[in-house]
Amino acid sequence: MAGAPSWLSVSRVSLQEKGAFALHEVSFTQRQFQKLAIAGETGAGKSTLLQIIAGLIQRSSGEVRFEGNRVKGPTEQLMPGHDGIAYLSQHFELPKFLRVEQVLRYANRFGALDVPTLFEVCRISHLATRQTNQLSGGEKQRIALARLLLTAPKLLLLDEPFSNLDRVHKAILKAVIQDIGDKLGITCLLISHDPTDTLSWAEEIMVLKAGHLIQQGPPSQIYHQPVDEYTAGLFGDYNLLDGPAAKAFAKLSGTKASRPAGKRLLIRPEKLRLSATDNGGLPGTVAATRFFGSYSEVDVRVLGTQVLVRTTEADFAVGAPVYVSVAAAGAWVV
Repeated sequence: MAGAPSWLSVSRVSLQEKGAFALHEVSFTQRQFQKLAIAGETGAGKSTLLQIIAGLIQRSSGEVRFEGNRVKGPTEQLMPGHDGIAYLSQHFELPKFLRVEQVLRYANRFGALDVPTLFEVCRISHLATRQTNQLSGGEKQRIALARLLLTAPKLLLLDEPFSNLDRVHKAILKAVIQDIGDKLGITCLLISHDPTDTLSWAEEIMVLKAGHLIQQGPPSQIYHQPVDEYTAGLFGDYNLLDGPAAKAFAKLSGTKASRPAGKRLLIRPEKLRLSATDNGGLPGTVAATRFFGSYSEVDVRVLGTQVLVRTTEADFAVGAPVYVSVAAAGAWVV
């Protein structure tokens, strides 16, 4: 017996513009309540994909289905969009010189969501009597989000929601998005250029490169076992080694020492260990150090190459001899 259809299903979706593919046969599914994130460099097709899912951009080929119903593009219907799906753009606008309570009252055509709960979840109760022109960027964004939530969507698409927010407003918005899922039961799919946003929130991450979906999996897998150097770079610093250094570190980590031609060894900086005494690691010399408060970064020359080590241990002086080891299974071939 065939299984139940996916809650959200994107099947071989492509978008061709001026003879080039902005998206090329992208396919994935999302379960209801699953926290799904999309990562990729600028121009990879992230925003385009979200807008196709929302029914705001007409795809060239492929199909999007939501709760079993086909999502139509703007050339197929008079009013773009799809019931149950809401999209928060990076470039949202609010009516000027209205109080927040007025903006939300005018938007509340459905009455489907308890307004006090909405104010609490979006952390905007204290803003109700403020005019929209008196709000900060982060406050405006939460109002725009609350206005969308009044339509009682089942799927919320968030396009770079943390962009241009300071540390305080970013932390508030992260808590809001968490509560949207936990307290309102709304499923979220978001994109962000900051790895800390996706790694700490998502249950699964998709990586887009030049319109192609090149890797999909849980955050730990995407981070520690990237499919290529592009993916590795999206999620933080890394060491990419070949030659004698790669062979030596592969042996230390238990990674198979023989690698296919053209493949290199990837090690995240926090997977390397430094010691002033022989710990069974490779001998090296400290080339530079940088202090970041809760950790330090140390550049070490070892076996004719330089590696970056992230450590919480005591300071290491430039020029000092050290030994570098690697955590078990801390290396990955790309």
